[in-house]
Amino acid sequence: MRLPTTPRPHTHLGAARSAPQTNGGIAATLAALLLLSPLQMLSPSLPQLAVQPAYAKELASGSGSKVNKDPLSLLRLGLPGQPKEVRELQANLEEAQDTLSRLLYGKAQSATSAARGTLKGKGEKILAAVPAASKDEAKTLLASMDESMSKMEEYIAVSKVGPATAAQSAALTDLSKLEGLIAAVTKPVPVPSEFKALPQLTKRATVEFTVKKGGNEQFDIDGNLFKEGKLTMLVDGYTAPVTGGNFVDLVQRGFYDGMKIQRSDGFVVQTGDPSQEGRGKDVGFKPDGSDAVRNVPLEVFVKGDKGPIYGSTFDDDGRGGYAATLPFNAYGALGMAREEYSADSASSQFFWLLFDSDLTPAGKNLLDGRYACFGYTIDGARFLSDLKEGDIIVKATVTSGAENLVQPS
Repeated sequence: MRLPTTPRPHTHLGAARSAPQTNGGIAATLAALLLLSPLQMLSPSLPQLAVQPAYAKELASGSGSKVNKDPLSLLRLGLPGQPKEVRELQANLEEAQDTLSRLLYGKAQSATSAARGTLKGKGEKILAAVPAASKDEAKTLLASMDESMSKMEEYIAVSKVGPATAAQSAALTDLSKLEGLIAAVTKPVPVPSEFKALPQLTKRATVEFTVKKGGNEQFDIDGNLFKEGKLTMLVDGYTAPVTGGNFVDLVQRGFYDGMKIQRSDGFVVQTGDPSQEGRGKDVGFKPDGSDAVRNVPLEVFVKGDKGPIYGSTFDDDGRGGYAATLPFNAYGALGMAREEYSADSASSQFFWLLFDSDLTPAGKNLLDGRYACFGYTIDGARFLSDLKEGDIIVKATVTSGAENLVQPS
């Protein structure tokens, strides 16, 4: 469904109070205004926020900074089953990433040394969390990480930022793989029986979109021209098994192939309404042989919970303002669009959030817990800044993790 464009109070089915009467209601109202209406139509009674596109180059922020905008870091933090030793290693490596990006060589060196110390002193405890079948691969990853960190220390000592950054990226890539091995043995989160007829994503899948401009135009990225762009998204089934499964299933069906971008307002880029493509009157996906659009429930996950909340926002569940496991903190975060007054009305429309820390500060972005965040753009996010209405999704492909999609029996 295309989201409404008329600003009005935002309530949800089952909400027990009127939005404007409480802090949670005010937050919900602002969330509706931000997502459901053009930004220039913000109510005069609300703060007039600067509307400037956020660019992918602003993503370089590790967990050591006040606002963690790094999608890869957020994805690592979203993986279940990680022992405290792994989280300690991650925190040190990401602190090194953050301080190195700000040329704070002394702090970067200290964080790197701390990470190596964790690896050497607690490596056996980390290995103990890895399933037996993956022990050898984990050992290789740990050795590779140690080698990368050794190079980091050498390059940082002589202020060689480029090589140090490359070594740091290699270490974090290995860490992501290691954490993936550990998370793979966790049991899938429970999904209520009423949603068993929907596709589910048990772990993660990678999706690539190839996009092009309408007409004969090209993408202009910092003065460089591109005939087409490629966007790589990591879809998370650990925290959004139903939403992620629905999206990956639609990609595999070719649903988004040839579809145009239907909204681009500097805050979100959105698509997925087949009625705007001349594919009938339905605003969502209708399976072959069905008379009804396939809807998926609102699926939001409070950090620290064992499973998602279905059909209710954080506010409706009495936990407004709680942290989400996958927050709308990163440029290119994937969100599922839905009707304003119906929590369980999502179908095929989704959006990329063009994150801006002034509009959506971490922990106060007003979208967490009201819309399902089901993954992040991990490569090519810069193209979103020049992706406009009428531009075309040439092809959408599941490039890895297709085996994690479970179709209803």
